[in-house]
Amino acid sequence: MTELELLAPAKNLECGIAAIDHGADAVYIGAERFGARAAVGNSIADIRQLCDYARPFGVKIFVTVNTIIYDDELEATRQLIWRLYEAGVHAILVQDMGILQMDLPPIALHASTQTDNRTAAKVRWLRDAGFSRAVLARELSAQEIAAIHQEVPDIELEAFVHGALCVSYSGQCYASQYCFGRSANRGECAQFCRMKFDLLDADGEVIVRDRYLLSLKDMNRSDRLQQLIDAGVVSFKIEGRLKDVSYVKNVTAAYSEQLNAIVRRHPDLYRRASRGRCHYSFTPNLAKTFNRGYTHYFLDGRQPDIACFDTPKAMGEYVGTVKEVRRDSFNVAGIRSFANGDGLCFLDGEGQLHGFRVNRVEGNRLFPHQMPRGLHHGLRLYRNNDQEFERLLSRPSAERKVPLCLSLRATAEGFSLSADGVGVTILCEHQQAEKPQRENILRQLSKLGGTPYECSDLDLPEDFNYFIPSSQLASLRRQLVEQLMAATSLPPNLPRTLRTVSDSSSSVRVSPFSPLPCHQSPFTNPHPYLFNIANRLACRFYGEDTVSAYELQPQPDALLMQCRHCLRYSLGYCVKHGGKRPTWREPLSLRLGDGRRFRLEFDCSHCQMNVYSIHHPSSTIHHAHH
Repeated sequence: MTELELLAPAKNLECGIAAIDHGADAVYIGAERFGARAAVGNSIADIRQLCDYARPFGVKIFVTVNTIIYDDELEATRQLIWRLYEAGVHAILVQDMGILQMDLPPIALHASTQTDNRTAAKVRWLRDAGFSRAVLARELSAQEIAAIHQEVPDIELEAFVHGALCVSYSGQCYASQYCFGRSANRGECAQFCRMKFDLLDADGEVIVRDRYLLSLKDMNRSDRLQQLIDAGVVSFKIEGRLKDVSYVKNVTAAYSEQLNAIVRRHPDLYRRASRGRCHYSFTPNLAKTFNRGYTHYFLDGRQPDIACFDTPKAMGEYVGTVKEVRRDSFNVAGIRSFANGDGLCFLDGEGQLHGFRVNRVEGNRLFPHQMPRGLHHGLRLYRNNDQEFERLLSRPSAERKVPLCLSLRATAEGFSLSADGVGVTILCEHQQAEKPQRENILRQLSKLGGTPYECSDLDLPEDFNYFIPSSQLASLRRQLVEQLMAATSLPPNLPRTLRTVSDSSSSVRVSPFSPLPCHQSPFTNPHPYLFNIANRLACRFYGEDTVSAYELQPQPDALLMQCRHCLRYSLGYCVKHGGKRPTWREPLSLRLGDGRRFRLEFDCSHCQMNVYSIHHPSSTIHHAHH
């Protein structure tokens, strides 16, 4: 039977607990350092508390240690991993292969999406290096995932199902470092892809002006989970370690319900990877959570409309059209209800996004705090902040309980109570009851409030006809809860399949890091920095002599991004996919508002768009500081 894991993000302890309460089977969170979100760190004490909270539900805690690491950080990284293991963490997510050269505890290793996992060869290489799971590149189709699973069936596959999308293959983006001295491989991405660009031809003529040409919509595969399961995915990952607790609650609950529905349809094939029923005080609705518009991305192969050139901001759910505009108010044609404080927005005729806040609501007539310019009859409105929904999520909005079938039996000298393979006994005189006791016994044993458990059933022999004082039943119940909690209180002691490479003679010398033929070995790679080798242990792992990370050895005219998103295709000029033949002269380039330009290369054999820096003598290449 296949276990299905919903993996939810947590920027802090509050979000982690909310993820568990709302149906996550696993939670990923960053520690104090070395996670791929430098702005989000958590103490070992908080991570230990999250592990303790998760155990009764069988929820696993993963910690991101998925940045590249510099030499002077190696010992701190090793010590951190040991402290995480001792706190009860089940696995760490890794990017830097230098970690595989360390003296590590027996903790599971997951290959982060930052290791650019897009081919079966790469996933097999990771398995052979000792990883128990690979987090797949977001760009893969269901067919490509299935092919990887078929070729490498003995490694777990994790895939993103929801949230923001990077336009470049993860771990292969150096644009933020090049432009702003902020490394995406160090958790400091400056979101280069959410900026405005002009698209120019080789003669400097503007093809597209002032648009968000690299800004993708957000992923939403909530209706495609079965397709991913059929392809071999076992862990379904929600993006969002920078998101607030309401996002975590809503999205986790929505996907948990979808997975539960699949399990109900196929109880002989699937089960959830953790325990517990969730009871919600709200109806999950993905349209009400931050999003830039939704896409399945490349799940079905190359598709149009995966990007949003108009704005990188959240537009939210469509709520109707403007019907009539007055001096201080307007009304809306539609069936949505509104609340004071709602945030609304619209796109004007130039494709610019305008947002405003509703001050007062009278039916479908809205009084903004300040009337927005450009509002007119027939304009489509979107709500990107639903005040009533946020109020629901600001309160306790879910409760998770592990159902127990309690079994009560008479013993020679008293009574025993058991559940989930754990039992306790008390000494108590056997007194025959004058009337049936089942309802009273059930009422007393079901008082499990304040614990992770709830009574789903009571197993009593048909001839059980004893009177047991309420105080004795309460004692049995308390002892059983204590034993159940004790049974889940020990940190995981997971076997680790990692083969630590201790000498250069056994280092991995051929690496399928990229589908491109020239990227199969660090010795022949024309862009060696793509291997992100930033420390002496990573050098030893690859059999290299020196570091080659872009952050430490920046260079002009560098390959900054590898993207499956293609502007030729998006603009209708991809002949391979039925588009018009371009009339412009290539190479094309992107131009930022400050004048800096970036050359585009269309690698049609791999259906990939590459973005290169264009170095001018007067420009500055940013070096990392550490």
